[in-house]
Amino acid sequence: MASGPKLMDPVCLLESVNEVLSVNQKALQILGEISQPVVVVAIVGPYHTGKSYLMNRLAGQNHGFPLGSTVQSETKGIWMWCVPHPHKPNHTLILLDTEGLGDVGTDESKKDSWIFALAVLLCSSFVYNSMSTINHQALEQLHYVTELAKLIRAKSSQTPDRVEDSTEFVSFFPDFIWTVRDFTLELKLHGQPITEDKYLENALKLIPGKNPKAQTSNLPRECIRQFFPRRKCFVFDRPTNDKEILANIGMVSEDQLDPKFQEQTKNFCSYIFADARTKTLTEGIMVTGKRLRTLVVTYVDTINSGAVPCLENAVTTLAQLENSAAIQKAANHYSKQMAQRVSFPTDTLQELLEVHVACEREATAVFMEHSFKDDKQEFQKNLVEIIKNKKEDFLMQNEEISIKYCQNKLDQISKTLMESISAGTFSVPGGHELYRKAKEIIEREYHQVPRKGVKANEVLQSFLQSQVAIEKSILQADKALTDGEKAIAGPRRSAY
Repeated sequence: MASGPKLMDPVCLLESVNEVLSVNQKALQILGEISQPVVVVAIVGPYHTGKSYLMNRLAGQNHGFPLGSTVQSETKGIWMWCVPHPHKPNHTLILLDTEGLGDVGTDESKKDSWIFALAVLLCSSFVYNSMSTINHQALEQLHYVTELAKLIRAKSSQTPDRVEDSTEFVSFFPDFIWTVRDFTLELKLHGQPITEDKYLENALKLIPGKNPKAQTSNLPRECIRQFFPRRKCFVFDRPTNDKEILANIGMVSEDQLDPKFQEQTKNFCSYIFADARTKTLTEGIMVTGKRLRTLVVTYVDTINSGAVPCLENAVTTLAQLENSAAIQKAANHYSKQMAQRVSFPTDTLQELLEVHVACEREATAVFMEHSFKDDKQEFQKNLVEIIKNKKEDFLMQNEEISIKYCQNKLDQISKTLMESISAGTFSVPGGHELYRKAKEIIEREYHQVPRKGVKANEVLQSFLQSQVAIEKSILQADKALTDGEKAIAGPRRSAY
């Protein structure tokens, strides 16, 4: 069963140090332990707009991500919170809380742009959080969306100076959710009630005219409409008019907040839990915590190198890592099963080959289960070659064990014979016949030894070959002794 997140607090995922993005190793370790598919919700927006509070509510808590009650921005970089998904079994909900855009305490507009782009790349639901209303000023603050085409590439063949077609982004961009806080307007248009979604769509309508001012105002509208075809809007009343409660909103009970705000927060959370999609890449590749870990490292390394993150390259990196791991897992399975199922030495070569075929089939299935995007079957071919080499090793091991086993058995069986040869037992008339019978007994006993393996005959023939010269010597000695006896016996008979 796929493993999910352990109970944990929010942890910093990445921060900017001297204009260089740095990934937190503890966060990577946490992601590396999550093999479940993930639903990733990232929230972005100007600082002190209540982003962290909404993310805490998604985690089922009043506090977790730090809430700012002073003029100082609390969240720095991107923070992560992994919790079991409340509605999707065997899924993990990953919440990404980002540093407030346009923090007056910093002068790092480039960092803000990269945080915005990384949030888009990593999440499956992108929440943009702002205050009061969606108007010209609010859309101007969302200028980061106009830079996405320059900060992200879909294909590795894309040249930096050509803007990609928005359809290439749509295939992997997240859903877009605009949350408007401290909303005081009436949801009406031309005197008629409208939904929150209709309010957003009306705000995104292009301003007529070709003049530069209209074109500048329309640019963020066009980008949102093109890049994010799936859009949603939520408006929130002010949580409370009590400044003291507002300053400690993470510590007070919900019933101290405005009932309408409570209901709006509940509706927002319900939508995220029910409709926020599992994070996927091109061709429907499902992202797990482990895969998200690779994506984070790949994107950040690319940005720090001065290049532009490319989805195609990231997927290629992911495929190389996972397919290499799949090869290792499959090869280990083959080795383990062969070692468990083969009793060395095997009686026949066929016996070992039959086990090999079964284990190879299982190893291939293991590889197929854990691999992806091996379109040209390069990794599978690599696995075939690795298993072929492992099979050769097992064949050699089988032969070596057979040789050693047979040699030991033959040494035991022939011990008396060899001692008799050394003692000159066969150096008598008729010694050759005695030797031949002793050797036949050895051969007979050797043939009765079970499971000698594939080298049984070869070891025996080697032994018999080593005895040829000895047997020839015994035969010559026997003949000489026998002839000598006959020569002595002849004169004796004639004397009588």
